[in-house]
Amino acid sequence: MNKQPKDQTLLHLQKKVREFVRERDWLKFHSPKNISMSIAIESAELMEHFQWLSENESKELLRDKNKRGEIEDELADIAIYILDFCEHFGVDLEKSILSKLDKTAKKYPVRLVKGKAHKYTYYAKKGRMKAL
Repeated sequence: MNKQPKDQTLLHLQKKVREFVRERDWLKFHSPKNISMSIAIESAELMEHFQWLSENESKELLRDKNKRGEIEDELADIAIYILDFCEHFGVDLEKSILSKLDKTAKKYPVRLVKGKAHKYTYYAKKGRMKAL
């Protein structure tokens, strides 16, 4: 398989996924339920690589060329299903990501959360944030 240039856009990748699915006549199987389940399944397959490993062992695993390739394949599977979902159901992924980042920035203001891993409700309970 040829290497693609790094400047591929989401829309270009979405088109490649659409062509792949259509060539195989798989569109009839691609309901929101099925694709969302596939995203979850592929995510679980990614997690399986790291199950029971310590933090350091999980980082070390990524240095193993073969294991890294398997992990990258799982990430690609997840991304393909996300792009497929967006294609079939009219989701603008870029717009969705930017919107979510904006919402999350409001939940996690840098001045309160920098270097911390608490859920946003922790800050609301402490009275440091206005009600969300």
